[in-house]
Amino acid sequence: MNSKRSLLTTDIDYDREGFQQGFLRLPYSHDRSGYGYIPIPLSVLKRGEGPTVLLTGGNHGDEYEGPIALMKLMRRMREMEIRGRLIVVPGLNMPALLNGSRTSPIDGANLNRVFPGTRNGSLTEMIAHYADTELFPRADLVFDIHAGGASTNYLPTLLAAPPADVVKGKSYRRIVEAFGAPRVMIMDLLGEDRTYGAAVERHGTHFLCGEFGGHAVCNPEGLAVLEQGIERVFAAIGLCDATAGQQPPPPARLLRVDGNKHYIFAPTGGIFEPAFALGDEITAGQVAGYIHDPRQPAQAPAVIRFAGAGLAICIRALARVEPGDCLGHLAQDCDW
Repeated sequence: MNSKRSLLTTDIDYDREGFQQGFLRLPYSHDRSGYGYIPIPLSVLKRGEGPTVLLTGGNHGDEYEGPIALMKLMRRMREMEIRGRLIVVPGLNMPALLNGSRTSPIDGANLNRVFPGTRNGSLTEMIAHYADTELFPRADLVFDIHAGGASTNYLPTLLAAPPADVVKGKSYRRIVEAFGAPRVMIMDLLGEDRTYGAAVERHGTHFLCGEFGGHAVCNPEGLAVLEQGIERVFAAIGLCDATAGQQPPPPARLLRVDGNKHYIFAPTGGIFEPAFALGDEITAGQVAGYIHDPRQPAQAPAVIRFAGAGLAICIRALARVEPGDCLGHLAQDCDW
């Protein structure tokens, strides 16, 4: 499927020494511009031999900590002293980012559910195909930055996907610990294999992700965790030296999402009244909230309960719900 070269083009030469600022050109032929393209900004810095790090934000267009952190990083890349190569794409799903939406306003697709993409597919599938064929194979470490977007809110948390290989697992753990997030959550996407992270893992490359806020706003706490963590990771993998006065981070709380029992979903439509808050320690059977039906105001609300126990790490940000909407999820303490 991915054997042909991507239809996205760029003037960037990934192997050239020095700093380059440019664009990916995403072909977009439409009524107003028959031969047009959507520019997706990126920067590349290469200085000698060393690891290649790929940083991306804006996978979902209503998650802002990543784009902000990476735009700030891009502005100082030219002056950075590194050993290796740094590739930064603040708004990978540019149509969604400019629209402030999780999915693309052009084709309605969720970039994080179309990997490995297709060369001749929709615009979102073409972005995924380029990442899978041109960006991921070049990288030694990939970090795709997320938040809860408009529909959910998260405690700032680094998401980890430890490799099965013992040797790779040790180096990966060192990177995760260097990041210094207050919480590290082992990812569980309930079998989903169309994600950006699943595609990176198929390349055998170290992958980090993270949820650094939500509510479709920029969370200052999450942004600080993210920016400081990126600097520590650069030092840990040898891309650059540690910044002056950089202190070792405190140990993170290691968590794991244990399948469906840690998620709560709406069984009916209505207005969700939560009975928990982010950071609460939840017991199995505890009431998670109530769904009120405005069409039948005299009827008792549906009572939602947690099936499992753990830390409330995610909560729904929108009160209006339909059957099947995720209302939040837990994570429980674990070991590596």
